[in-house]
Amino acid sequence: MAWKSRSLFQMCRFLLVVILFLPSKTTGSVLTVNGRTENYILDTQRGFEESLECAVHGHTSDEELLWYREEGRVALKSGNKVNASSVCVSSISENDNGVSFTCKLQSDQTVSISVVLNVTYPPLLSGDNFQTAEEDGYVNLVCNVKSNPQAHMIWHKNNSILILEKDHHQIYQTRESFQLSITKVRKSDHGTYSCIASSPLKMETMDFQLAVRDKTAPIPIEAIIAACVVVFLTLCFGLFARRERIMKLCIKKRDPDMDTAL
Repeated sequence: MAWKSRSLFQMCRFLLVVILFLPSKTTGSVLTVNGRTENYILDTQRGFEESLECAVHGHTSDEELLWYREEGRVALKSGNKVNASSVCVSSISENDNGVSFTCKLQSDQTVSISVVLNVTYPPLLSGDNFQTAEEDGYVNLVCNVKSNPQAHMIWHKNNSILILEKDHHQIYQTRESFQLSITKVRKSDHGTYSCIASSPLKMETMDFQLAVRDKTAPIPIEAIIAACVVVFLTLCFGLFARRERIMKLCIKKRDPDMDTAL
């Protein structure tokens, strides 16, 4: 009898462990965005408007949906949450390129689907378009560029392709910057430099004016120091030469006090 009770107890404990490790809720729900069941890239253009429609399939009860833009939650109206939900991305700009929108189940946020925006736009150029440099000095012309697809970049000078000279011109390029550096600036470097960006969508140009000023004469530090030393020594010699006269004046000024009766 005791053996049967012990066996029954062990069986109950086993069933309890199994129940504890069963998932609290299982779902066969599937999400789609614009009819797609997998994450995808949405090609769009600057200035366009896109609607993203998320829907639940295979659910046995009403499911509330959540939308996220990157890590931030999107505020939804009450009638735009259950079983189907949509967000509108309007006035799309270059800053929306690469941004992800994710739809999730409220009850099980591991069930999700994402859309990444691929925003195409022509080159956008910016920079400090007026520069001055001193002869024999150094100057950087920085042309900031944003473009999708990436633009082909080139520098012109006075409406002709810039001929690069070794140890005089250097070009540095990143995805968002096209820089021309000029070392040992010459008078002949004066002129208009054009940053030209070409993409399948459009070609854009930005002009940079470079003014070269005369080299400033170096300050003769040695001569200034020598002059200061001469002035200092002259003052010292002058004081030394007049030391007796100065001492007599000091004594005369003290005489009235010495003659004061006690």
